[in-house]
Amino acid sequence: MRKHTITALWEEVPDDADDLVLVRGGFRVYLCVCGRQLADRAAAELHAAETDQCTTCLGTTVQDIVPGFSQPCTACAGTGRRRAQLTWQLAHAEAESVITVEIVRGLIAGLTGPFRLSEVADLVRETLHLPVGRLPVGPRVRDILRGLEAQGELVLISAPDELLRGTSVMLYRDPYWEHATG
Repeated sequence: MRKHTITALWEEVPDDADDLVLVRGGFRVYLCVCGRQLADRAAAELHAAETDQCTTCLGTTVQDIVPGFSQPCTACAGTGRRRAQLTWQLAHAEAESVITVEIVRGLIAGLTGPFRLSEVADLVRETLHLPVGRLPVGPRVRDILRGLEAQGELVLISAPDELLRGTSVMLYRDPYWEHATG
């Protein structure tokens, strides 16, 4: 079997670069260890899928978010393989059907004062009797809480843990929310 891990090399990132483009794979040159140069992120993902590599980390097991910051790939559980990525995608889809906005909204309704993402995720896991590691409970609960925040029901009250690119790209590890008043 030929190796097909795809490396993304950073180009010069201008100070006024679009942060969304940056985070989604822009300002990079993509090279596969098989010798193939790939024109852009879409071509790299296609080559990764064709060669059974994770289309998020491109087989490297690590997601490069911005220059100088990377993390283990959450799409394939750090394996670099497409099969693991597909398994996690199915688990995310199942989590979306099992962990609904209504369930989370009902569970946090009784909480007074600030609450952490991890606390709500644990409460959901306990209430629904979900074993640890079976479904991506934390990411699903995070998405719901962010949605409730966007709708004005919650207010994010914690400071970011890291500023990855000034104040435009921030990392929150276990953020706090509270109910919006009035």
